[in-house]
Amino acid sequence: MNKQLMKGNDAVVYGALLGGATHFFGYPITPASEIAHAAALHFTRTGRTFLQAENEENAINMIYGAASAGARVMSASSGPGISLMSEGISYMAGSELPCVLVDIQRAGPGLGNIWPEQSDYIMVAKGGAHGNYHNIVLAPNSAQEMCDLTYRAFELAERYRMPTFILADAYIGQMMEPVELPSEPKTTPRHDWAVYGDSESRGNLITSIMMNTDLLSEHNWKLLDKAHQVEKNELEFEELETHDAEVLLIAFGISSRISHTAVEILRSQGIKAGLLRPITLFPFPYQRIKELSEQVDFIAAVELNEGQMAEDIERAVAGKTQVLRYNWLGGIIPSTEEIVERITTDMGSK
Repeated sequence: MNKQLMKGNDAVVYGALLGGATHFFGYPITPASEIAHAAALHFTRTGRTFLQAENEENAINMIYGAASAGARVMSASSGPGISLMSEGISYMAGSELPCVLVDIQRAGPGLGNIWPEQSDYIMVAKGGAHGNYHNIVLAPNSAQEMCDLTYRAFELAERYRMPTFILADAYIGQMMEPVELPSEPKTTPRHDWAVYGDSESRGNLITSIMMNTDLLSEHNWKLLDKAHQVEKNELEFEELETHDAEVLLIAFGISSRISHTAVEILRSQGIKAGLLRPITLFPFPYQRIKELSEQVDFIAAVELNEGQMAEDIERAVAGKTQVLRYNWLGGIIPSTEEIVERITTDMGSK
């Protein structure tokens, strides 16, 4: 059965297995728990490795070890768990180790509640731990993309040797939709940098410590150069009705689904609205937003946080276009009607 009805969280596991994932180390946390549950079932059924760690700190260090040995390794958590992993994520970035991490965002700070937010944007898209580095960050807005982007994520992580995130919110993780599974299973290649415990890899060294300041400076510039290559080669976004838009909505995840419908309603009312949806949050579509900002009256940044993505939008437009922040916190989700009403009001005040 190539097409199945499943939750976004389950779709992640299918995408991972078909994408060649060999190991899953993690600790369950709502609203990401189904990923660990499905991995426990399907990784073991297919001869892969699943291990529930004592906590998230142990999980990320298991990932470090398996990635060092050339495995395609992943974990999944939510904001509190990703926070606990942050030290290990920095060590993996410093050691140039690929991995795939899934963050199904819940409301915070602290334990907050299990309802959706998008408040991990800065933590994940800006690095999230100490040091100079970036993660590749993919932002699905459907169960299908939960599968497809996870399927692709392992090759991206290995191409650039850097942690790669699937950043979704609780609605995308929990909603159930038809998913068409990839038809071509992938396998894990042998890496010339990994430590396999054989004569060929005997000289390989996985480390992030460099006591010489010049060597560490050189290494940091190398990491940042890779990030620039990601920005050049891997940028991805989607546009709706932007060709003649007078107001531009920018949103990702569940916010983009709601905004998509809002644009259709606004268009039916004679308001020329458009939508830009970043699929990659790092890299971020600065240049395209700058171009579109030159034709619109204003930009509405629609997100379930206090305006974390809006800061990147404001950086892109450099004060030449007004950026309005449409924000909801604590797990509250706006209705399409709320967004339409706010756009209509703001258009009338221009």
